[in-house]
Amino acid sequence: MPYINIRVTDTNVTKEQKRQLIEGATQLLVDILDKKPESTHVIIDEIPIENWGFNRK
Repeated sequence: MPYINIRVTDTNVTKEQKRQLIEGATQLLVDILDKKPESTHVIIDEIPIENWGFNRK
């Protein structure tokens, strides 16, 4: 059972974009690893922007 976890900030991610992420990630596993889409699980975690950080140089 493949499991994919996608983490994004919680700013302006629409239901349609989430649907596309799930479909696209699932299709990658079908195409590359020959996995069955019905057994693939995709979780999208929305992280509050104030909890997301990185070092810009």
